[in-house]
Amino acid sequence: MNASLRPHAPRNSAPPARAAALAAGALAVCLLAAGCSASDGSRSGAGTEAAGRAGTPRIKVAMVTHGVRGDAFWDLVRKGARTAAAKDNIELTYVSDATGAGQAELLRDAVRDRVDGIAVTLAKPEAMKGAVADARAAGIPVVGLNSGIDDWRSYGLLEYFGQDESLTGRALGDKLDALHAQHALCVIHEQGNVSLEARCAGVKKTFGGRTEMLYVDGADAKAVTASVTARLRQDPSIDEVVTNGAEFGLEAVKSVKSAGSKARIATFDLNKNVVKAVQRGDVQFAVDQQPYLQGYLAVDSLWLYRSNGNLSGGGEAPVLTGPAFVTKENVAEVAKYAAGGTR
Repeated sequence: MNASLRPHAPRNSAPPARAAALAAGALAVCLLAAGCSASDGSRSGAGTEAAGRAGTPRIKVAMVTHGVRGDAFWDLVRKGARTAAAKDNIELTYVSDATGAGQAELLRDAVRDRVDGIAVTLAKPEAMKGAVADARAAGIPVVGLNSGIDDWRSYGLLEYFGQDESLTGRALGDKLDALHAQHALCVIHEQGNVSLEARCAGVKKTFGGRTEMLYVDGADAKAVTASVTARLRQDPSIDEVVTNGAEFGLEAVKSVKSAGSKARIATFDLNKNVVKAVQRGDVQFAVDQQPYLQGYLAVDSLWLYRSNGNLSGGGEAPVLTGPAFVTKENVAEVAKYAAGGTR
């Protein structure tokens, strides 16, 4: 038969087996990217926060934190949680209370509401112990985020997402040594918060110079500025101020200027204003624990557990989201994300 008369396969056709493999591969990529769903590819109502919605049945998840209302850090946590909820077809409730007793009661409210999963912080573990036990007794899966890395397993939480605060503090102490600092003032804005205490204790453990703790009232920004200013005036040997929150790092910038101090500033946590301060050189460096990622992973993990029985870290190891040091040398890499409100 003349080749020109032979029947031609349609353009872009492939053997059946190869076509099936290509289709399966495309579906896998699509699902991993959360760009479509296995069912109908329906779009989320959350605007650009999510590319698509899972085809699994709708579930209810509560996130119960110790965050202070209006704190930019917790806004990032909440934004990540909402993005995951939109993708996973989850009805998300976010509540918070800075007091241990108040947070525990909010957790009990979630249990009474018969939610399908709970994500919780354990900044004050003892205050939360009974409420977490109530959730477990009700058969509700609970995961931890942000604080409580030393307690999540013993409390029976399924998974944990955050940074190892002690390890992070030790890493910061090493960095201060590399920068030849001599006297660090570690500012703790919430007494009794195990995460903040662990950070400063970690700094003290590895930093070769002197580390002193300064306890301030984080609910009053002006009082924080005044306390740090007064301490810097009292002791000119302080050459490094370490704060435990992005907004407190910015307050420390004011304190250094008011006191006429030569101290440099390092801070745990990051926001878009701290990114600008690092770019200007007002803040020496920041330690990013990626709060958006913490919120996202905590909510997404509950969907994965409910829909597929998955446990990140096998339920035995925490999933670490930090530390990542943001300095003047690498700040440009995260600046665009910070401007978009996700770093």
